[in-house]
Amino acid sequence: MHRRLLAVLTLVSCLAAVAQGQSHADYAGGTVQGIGTGTGGSIDLSDSNYFAFYSKKSNLRVPYAQINLVEYGQQVGRRLALAIVISPLFLMSKSRKHFLTVGYTDEDGRQQALVFRVDKGNIRTTLVSLEARTGLKIQFQDEEARKAGKG
Repeated sequence: MHRRLLAVLTLVSCLAAVAQGQSHADYAGGTVQGIGTGTGGSIDLSDSNYFAFYSKKSNLRVPYAQINLVEYGQQVGRRLALAIVISPLFLMSKSRKHFLTVGYTDEDGRQQALVFRVDKGNIRTTLVSLEARTGLKIQFQDEEARKAGKG
């Protein structure tokens, strides 16, 4: 019974985050000071005026009107470590990391960039929301990214 309740609460929590326009992301890097590389948090697209990234230690909000680049791409890596330790069959499998880049001009007119590693589960929703909120077309790094983002 306890497991069932935990599963239901987890599902409700996930649905609430999606309904509010939030998705988990890790800050992979960029030009913004104050957010450490690898910081986990949520991208929030529910506000009609601001793109936001919220983590335990820092928050960032960027007006959609200042965003001038939205790019999505995938990095594909072979699972070499698993192949060495467990089985050569892992060389046949690929792991994909999904990255979202948001470029914008700050209050001083300087170009800034944010790169996030995002969950693949709701990347389509995130891209569609960003396209609608910014009025920009998503730029895809390659054909695989285009398929994943549009498919």
